[in-house]
Amino acid sequence: MREMIKMVLVLTMITAVSGGILSVLKTSTEGKIEEQVLKFQKAPAIKEIFNNATNEPLKDRFKLKAEIKGKSQEITFFPGILDNGTKAVAFEAKGGGFGGDVGLMVGIDLGTDKIIKTRVTTHSETPGVGSRAKDDTNFVSQFAGMGLNSNFKVKKDGGDIDAMSGATVTSRGVCLAAAQVQQLYLKLKPQILDEMKKIK
Repeated sequence: MREMIKMVLVLTMITAVSGGILSVLKTSTEGKIEEQVLKFQKAPAIKEIFNNATNEPLKDRFKLKAEIKGKSQEITFFPGILDNGTKAVAFEAKGGGFGGDVGLMVGIDLGTDKIIKTRVTTHSETPGVGSRAKDDTNFVSQFAGMGLNSNFKVKKDGGDIDAMSGATVTSRGVCLAAAQVQQLYLKLKPQILDEMKKIK
C-alpha cells in the first residue's frame, strides 16, 4: 500500500513538473511564433495589398476581439493610408479547404466598403491543384472591387466567384474566408474606425 502511494506521489510530481515546463515553453515561444507568422505569411500579403501605403501597416497594426464560431478571439488589423488619401484596413480570415484551413488576407476601403485586393496567406492544399490559390492572381483578383454585400460563394453554389478548375473545394474555402471577413468587418467597423483615428 505504501509503495502504491509513493508511486502515485511520484507520478503526480512528474506530471506537475512536465505541465509547468510545457506552460513555460508555450509562453516563451508564443511571441516568437507570432513574429515568424507575421514576417513570412502576413507581411508579403500586406505589402502586395498596400503597395502604395504612406504609413507602415505592419507597425501600425492593432487588435480587436470578436466571436468566431462561438469562441472569443483576437484579430490583428493592418491599417493602410494610401497615397491618394484613402483609408483602408486589411485582416485575415480562414475557411476550410480540401487539406485544412485556407488563410485569406483581405484589404478593404473604409470609405466605400469595397475590397481593394486579396491574397492567400496560408494553406495545406494539394500541390498543383488547390495550392494554386496562393499564386493564381486571376482567381483572387475576382474579389477586388466587390462590395461587402456581395455573395461570396462559387458560381456552382449560386455565388459570384468563378472556381479554380479542378479545385472547387479550395475555391469554396477561400470564399468562406471572404464571407467571414464580410461578417467581421460589418460587425467591427465602428471599432476599426476609432482605431484608424490614431493612425497618422
